[in-house]
Amino acid sequence: MKILVAVKRAVDYNVKVRVKADYSGVETANVKMSMNPFDEIAVEEAIRLQEAGKVREIVAVSIGVSACQETLRTALAMGADRGILVEENEIELQPLAVAKILKSIVEREQPNLVILGKQSIDDDANQTGQMLAALLSWPQGTFASKVELGDYSVNVTREIDGGLETLTLNLPAVITTDLRLNEPRFVKLPNIMKAKKKVLEILKSTDLGVDITPRLMTLKVQEPPKRQAGIKVDTVAALVDKLHREAQVI
Repeated sequence: MKILVAVKRAVDYNVKVRVKADYSGVETANVKMSMNPFDEIAVEEAIRLQEAGKVREIVAVSIGVSACQETLRTALAMGADRGILVEENEIELQPLAVAKILKSIVEREQPNLVILGKQSIDDDANQTGQMLAALLSWPQGTFASKVELGDYSVNVTREIDGGLETLTLNLPAVITTDLRLNEPRFVKLPNIMKAKKKVLEILKSTDLGVDITPRLMTLKVQEPPKRQAGIKVDTVAALVDKLHREAQVI
């Protein structure tokens, strides 16, 4: 069985994001970048399934600028067998474009299962997995908190408002990961050195014959308004009066 895992290069979660001076986006120059945390969980889950003897090969895929090779090397150091980078340096890739490219890679690689993070922490779109499943006409299990892989199907437990829901999906299928699925392993130095020798194939988005023209235009990006300072009141009556007056203003 083969698993395809999609990973994205994003601003590190520890970095305080700053908006560009021209409000065209967020500042990425000289900013630490790393693998999207939800995708890291996806890689970890694929490795655990392989360690359980249920998976033969794990293929990590990333789409974007050439620097995404670093992200793929991290996935390879964690335990993925080989990597594929679809290089695109000119066009801003939106979820639909990413889903189309992944569909092309899926048709090329013929995996039994595709695992990716439920969303990326840079845009929080939460669209790519669902779009990919729709384009492939595959069943999907989103927000997975537990995955049980069988020979011809996979059970996906997901958290919903009412508790837990378990879906049985026929393979091939698409799964998106939630935070509670697992805790990614720490990458050790020997594995980082081994990852340098693993195969990393580089493709151009133009070679895939996929239309990745942006459908949306970003007009402006700005920081949320700063939170106003609170005030202290001496009595409950003063608090009620203050709340009453604030409600009238609103």
